[in-house]
Amino acid sequence: MKKNKLYTAIASVLTGLSLSCAVPVAFAQETETPDEANVEKIAVVGARGAPRSVTSSPVPVDVLSAEDLAAVASADMNDIMMTLVPSYTLSRQPISDGGTFIRPAQLRGLPTDKTLVLVNGKRRHRAALVQIGGSGTQGPDLATIPASALGSVEVLRDGAAAQYGSDAIAGVINFQLKNNAEGGTVTVDMGQYYEGDGTSYNISGNKGFTLGDDGWLSISAEINETDATLRGEQYCESWACVDPNDPRFLSGGSFDTTLAAYDEDEFIAGLASANIGFGDVVQPWGQPNYSAVKTFFNAGYALGSDMELYAYGNYMESEGDGSFFYRYPGNGTIEDLREIDGTIYSPLDKFPGGFTPRFFGEITDYSFATGLKGMSGDLGYDLSARYGYNEIDYTLSNTVNPSLGSASPTSFKPGSLANDEFQIQADFTYDLSEYIFAFGLSYMDESYEISPGDEASYSDGPHAYQDPFGLCSREDAYGFGLATDAQLATAIANGLDCDDANDPVYRTVGVGSNGFPGYGPLAVGTYSRDSVAIYGDVSGDITEDFFAQAAVRYEDYSDMGSELVYKVAGIYTLTEEVALRGSYGTGFRAPTPGQQGTTNISTRLPNGFPVATGLFPASGAVAQALGATDLKPETSTNITFGLTAEIDDLTLTIDYYRIALEDRFNAISTLDVSTDPDSGDAYSRYLALVDAGVDGANSIGGVFYFTNAFDSITQGVDVVATYSMESTYGDTVFTASMNYGTNKFDGAVDEDLFNAEAQFDFENANPETRGVFSVKHSYDDFSVLARLNYYGGYENADGGGTVSEIQEFGSEFIFDLEGTYYINETLTLSAGVRNLFDNYPDEDTIGEACCGRIYRSDSIVDWQGGFYYARLTANF
Repeated sequence: MKKNKLYTAIASVLTGLSLSCAVPVAFAQETETPDEANVEKIAVVGARGAPRSVTSSPVPVDVLSAEDLAAVASADMNDIMMTLVPSYTLSRQPISDGGTFIRPAQLRGLPTDKTLVLVNGKRRHRAALVQIGGSGTQGPDLATIPASALGSVEVLRDGAAAQYGSDAIAGVINFQLKNNAEGGTVTVDMGQYYEGDGTSYNISGNKGFTLGDDGWLSISAEINETDATLRGEQYCESWACVDPNDPRFLSGGSFDTTLAAYDEDEFIAGLASANIGFGDVVQPWGQPNYSAVKTFFNAGYALGSDMELYAYGNYMESEGDGSFFYRYPGNGTIEDLREIDGTIYSPLDKFPGGFTPRFFGEITDYSFATGLKGMSGDLGYDLSARYGYNEIDYTLSNTVNPSLGSASPTSFKPGSLANDEFQIQADFTYDLSEYIFAFGLSYMDESYEISPGDEASYSDGPHAYQDPFGLCSREDAYGFGLATDAQLATAIANGLDCDDANDPVYRTVGVGSNGFPGYGPLAVGTYSRDSVAIYGDVSGDITEDFFAQAAVRYEDYSDMGSELVYKVAGIYTLTEEVALRGSYGTGFRAPTPGQQGTTNISTRLPNGFPVATGLFPASGAVAQALGATDLKPETSTNITFGLTAEIDDLTLTIDYYRIALEDRFNAISTLDVSTDPDSGDAYSRYLALVDAGVDGANSIGGVFYFTNAFDSITQGVDVVATYSMESTYGDTVFTASMNYGTNKFDGAVDEDLFNAEAQFDFENANPETRGVFSVKHSYDDFSVLARLNYYGGYENADGGGTVSEIQEFGSEFIFDLEGTYYINETLTLSAGVRNLFDNYPDEDTIGEACCGRIYRSDSIVDWQGGFYYARLTANF
């Protein structure tokens, strides 16, 4: 707001130093001392060309220091962000295909693919995973970024598509890497949940080096190992119960009819191995096993007083594993089948107690960016190129391809997903004395590849068809070989009855590795596109008390057409302490190649009962036959209005926001599929699958696809306050952050595509209010940090697509406490507890959490319980 501060910051940027060097206070690499807590934090994002303080920025920006990040006991950047930023939320979804390993998040109530993620001001590449169902989000995986590599994080809570491009509808998160040329840190920490599981070990470090006389290199690395947790109970439902303490034990039609031919004692003994040793229940619920190695580097080299060559990049490998739903006898997967010799085969022959498929994901992520920036007269320039790649490779074990019968293996490689991006861009700033004019252009090429699995993971074996060996028809109708007369005689001796429609010879079962069928010829392929963009941005002090900016951007996509978006913003100083700010802008997001091309068949519970459910591309023949239309970009209108204040030791920002999103991208509610000719539309969908050549169409019970489903309005208020206090007993810093936000439909919703339950949960299933309150007190060589996370109440409707019953969930308080002792200038020891009072969300009471689950697994309120830890840090 003051011109001398503005131009000092601009001059610092244009000296050819890195952006993070331009604001050394905000991005200092050393751990903050208590005396530094009051230093004004500066943000790069939000106003191009001119770093500004969080209270002089025309749009809401949070700046998190390296110390803030280190104070959260987690190796997952997603959990760190959720702990520190109330409007950033995510959940743990144990049975969610790839979502078990790459968790979807939200900012201001919108999915993560509507938040643009930057590293050092450059776009971060997306993860390979497209979340199946719901918002179908595909965004960058923040878990690939180690906290040890970061000097700070900036969270711009405002639409910024006109400044930064597609995806920046909800906001922008900019991760600034450390840029130290010397010194470093090593941190070792470990922790465990109160329940005695989920043990976590984490070793991280950073070291700075000089490169010749004019360069620097900062290298960071992190090794993490986290064990699984178990928060469920033994599987016991009306259709199948394996809890010996329940009167329904082994009762119900499934067991009565299936176990009659098997030894019940053998089945009971086999239950212990149904989950191959992961806990004492057949189906565990909790966080998965996880291990990762993450590295990052950041480097710069001055080529003169006004030119710098820079580069940064990362490499990460991680592996996780989790379970799918328990397969009990008679569930459509474990069924009696007649082999070619007429003998009866059941998967119980391989898994005497039923089985729980185990899903493994190996993630590889790497990126590299380089550029040249500097100053030529009044013109500042930044010419850069970047490449990013993310791949997830799946393995499935402890399961079968039911259609292969006794020939089925029990371990499969169902395929892999990969996303890569290449971008070149040129950014410029021009000093117009009173104003800064920024402009630039970019070209981006991106692709999404689905690679095939091994043949056994997707092939349709003989038992996908009735009488596959011609035992009754005496014809080789499917090419699996005609049973010989001797085999037929054996079959009759074994009880074959061709006149009995219920004889196993007529039974059909699912195709592909059960739980996650592999990617076959229909699914594999590469989906690519390119885009070009040009933008202009002007900002400056209109008067001594009024700073304003305006931006416009044009982008053209090879698959989604072109969009022109704009934004205006400003901040007006009422007094030396108080200012008003606001913004108005439009935005857009083009559905990614992955969202357009992903295909998946997996087990879901659309009506509370596990069925094989198929997701098909909206532009493909299958989905189009089911009623889908081609996807188009989402567009938005963003409004913010707020107040900032700096009164003595109090810093306060209050901001209202409203995001009107049109043509919102979402999955439709699952549509039933049936082979019963009398089932109406469900049978028509089955015929559509057959006509499209879908393998195992007769085993698919539901279908869905992504579409531009509806319009919505997301609005709310963010409040952030910080107060610092000094006394003879030390320094104390109080921080309060709160978010109140709602998601509502804007206009009518097609209930045939988005049912009543989905509509209710969209508006009510997450807390509208979240708050983070902390106090840190420092005295001599000690400090204590106390943090309270608050979640407001929320509601959830029952399953089955209707709103016949609603459960109200109460508010929750999660309290964290950490103490730190500064042993000497080198060593620091911390110990603490996350969720000190071991709070859990309300248990499910309306049947949404079936199958051994106690809590809603998609709850953003953590359901893992208390966690204690210790951390030792060495600074050198």
